[in-house]
Amino acid sequence: MSGLLAHAGLLLGAGGQTYQVFLASGSFNPPAGVTSVDALVVGGGGGGGSRQGGGGGAGGVIAYSSVSVTPGVPVAVTVGGGGAGGTAGGRGTSGTNSSFGANSATGGGGGGGRTTNMAGASGGSGGGGAGDPTGTGGAGTGGQGSNGGAGFSGANATGGGGGGKAAVGAAATNTQAGNGGNGITLASIGWSGAGGAPAAVGGGGGGGSFATPAGSGGLGGGGNGTTSAGAGSPGTANTGGGGGGSVAAADAGGAGGSGIVIVRY
Repeated sequence: MSGLLAHAGLLLGAGGQTYQVFLASGSFNPPAGVTSVDALVVGGGGGGGSRQGGGGGAGGVIAYSSVSVTPGVPVAVTVGGGGAGGTAGGRGTSGTNSSFGANSATGGGGGGGRTTNMAGASGGSGGGGAGDPTGTGGAGTGGQGSNGGAGFSGANATGGGGGGKAAVGAAATNTQAGNGGNGITLASIGWSGAGGAPAAVGGGGGGGSFATPAGSGGLGGGGNGTTSAGAGSPGTANTGGGGGGSVAAADAGGAGGSGIVIVRY
């Protein structure tokens, strides 16, 4: 998909500001008279882990203000992809970074898998740890996201929730897999005028559970974990949401959701 087709076009928002939404990579061409823009950048979400897997961490969310641009000189825009879910009891793949020129947001960390790489990976937000033995949650990046929750080891092994922009992923217990940390609504940070953009971004994925309720994905596109056969739910496209963890080694964790870049001037 070309940059021209990949964005949702221009929208005149509140206060006379113009928004341009990029759903896939492309370039921003500053029009005549525009020398400074704001950019909201969201990285791709991490994939959920397999086999009592941890939820994937959300892609980092960060707003850049007063970025200098030159009319007629294109600025490269990269929209990060979501990471693949873990397979055969392995950890999910971390999401990739998004960027507006030199201004970037880090992809979310993959959720831990029970068989290998039990700890959640670090990222924009950290992935949740797998259960049995207890996997630790991955670290989030300051200013972009939160830490993932730890898994739980025991008869009811459960995965921890992936971190979200606004909240850490919940640690798993013997009665509940960890819920993904919540992201944020665009309205809460003053970016609600962007047509074609999701209402919320940056939610962590829920952990998978063997015998207790699975973790729910966080606000902002986080995928749910599973308690039965089948892959974890994927993060929602263009939210940077983390994927949900799966229960069995035969099933993959959910893929992370792709990121997004929004420019306004």
